[in-house]
Amino acid sequence: MWCRRLSHLQSRLQDLLRGRVTCWALQQPSFKSLFPLAIHWHHTASKSLNCVWQQHEDHFELQYANTVMRFDYVWLRDHCLSASCYNSKTHQRSLDTASVDLCIQPKTIRLDETTLFFTWPDGHVTRYDLDWLVKNSYEGQKQKVIQPRILWNAEIYQQAQVPSVDFQSFLETKEGLKNFLQNFLLYGIAFVENVPPTQEHTEKLAERISLIRETIYGRMWYFTSDFSRGDTAYTKLALDRHTDTTYFQEPCGIQVFHCLKHEGTGGRTLLVDGFYAAEQVLQKAPEEFELLSKVPLKHEYIENVGECHNHMIGVGPVLNIYPWNKELYMIRYNNYDRAVINTVPYDVVHRWYTAHRTLTIELRKPENEFWVKLKPGRVGAKLERCQVLFIDNWRVLHGRESFTGYRQLCGCYLTRDDVLNTARLLGLQA
Repeated sequence: MWCRRLSHLQSRLQDLLRGRVTCWALQQPSFKSLFPLAIHWHHTASKSLNCVWQQHEDHFELQYANTVMRFDYVWLRDHCLSASCYNSKTHQRSLDTASVDLCIQPKTIRLDETTLFFTWPDGHVTRYDLDWLVKNSYEGQKQKVIQPRILWNAEIYQQAQVPSVDFQSFLETKEGLKNFLQNFLLYGIAFVENVPPTQEHTEKLAERISLIRETIYGRMWYFTSDFSRGDTAYTKLALDRHTDTTYFQEPCGIQVFHCLKHEGTGGRTLLVDGFYAAEQVLQKAPEEFELLSKVPLKHEYIENVGECHNHMIGVGPVLNIYPWNKELYMIRYNNYDRAVINTVPYDVVHRWYTAHRTLTIELRKPENEFWVKLKPGRVGAKLERCQVLFIDNWRVLHGRESFTGYRQLCGCYLTRDDVLNTARLLGLQA
């Protein structure tokens, strides 16, 4: 038996020397048991930094800033920020990732002060600052929130006394714009006061922070209760809480409402923080939260009114989360436009209905409803300045109560990327 084992060991050693053993094979338990001395461990500690690292066969392990991190060697080579691998002027990668050996390992690793140096088989040297590695590691990202938010119900929002921003300050000063965007990012809604009641001023306001997203409803929409489109919004009926354009593959990010005129009663706007409601579900029934984040649903919009002919279909779960840190970033909730549920088997369907009911109960709790009456710009013959409401359509559900009389609104959708871009350029985390 020992003769056979020795013969097998010699054969494997010859394969290794001839380069016939792959990096995958080197990592297998059977191989490690045959060649325990082939696995080299390296350990370096800097007492002042409290930094410890080890070189494993298939990854690099780093303990620093109270975080244990593990990095794949291909990842470490791929993210090299040297002049030959990364264009610092354009902030783009120059290295051809497909050219990196998938079995690559560093020849040497050295720690100097707060910088790690990796020397690769071809002699190329990659440098990493320890803080950069913490910030960009998977383990670091798991602990990081992409966008800080303040979740709210009606009482929390009212007690916060979130200030509106004046129209002129919004348009003419960075401070006014930054204050507005900070409120918007934290709460998902924000108001601009003293806006002249015209579509032109609404458009000017919107273009201050983003490109206007043109959709099947046009660039700027202007509507009354004339049922000119095949949508309940173009009536006087009450609308339950919902998010818009769930039937788009990427729902519109931000919605702008401006009430230009109302000669009648009712018509208050309902706002509900969908993330607050989802958080309640997560705390009370985490398995239902998880189900709502995994079951894909179809939403559909079919329109055949006048010259408007559209058939839109969007697919996605009710709750959308980042997989690495479980942060909720979008709620897609619209019972009007939800299509036939045919994307999961019957036994999952009933569990989904139960989870959906739990979320709906939270969304419909009176204490979670914030009602606001948008001040119309024209009351009778009197022309007044009014407020414009911005809504994060990926977070805050909106609705309205029924109304009487003539009511005229205008608004638009904004591209989410551009709003967040404007916020980041002003130094906000978004």
